[in-house]
Amino acid sequence: MPVTSKYSNEQIELILAEITAVLDKNNANAELSLMIAGNIATNIINGNVPASQRKGIAEKFAHALLSSIEDSKTH
Repeated sequence: MPVTSKYSNEQIELILAEITAVLDKNNANAELSLMIAGNIATNIINGNVPASQRKGIAEKFAHALLSSIEDSKTH
């Protein structure tokens, strides 16, 4: 079941395109791109989420990632 976002698809796609362009500009392969994405997620969680909630947020993030991968298999 897809999650409804408070952000528009256009806003998400624009930011994603900009990040992808930076990765492409730096010839980042899939492994490096995933390392960077993981570091960004870690920095956001550590910098913006109270310590008492970090594990739960990380688990929700991991679950959402797994769900998005599993969903793509059915399409």
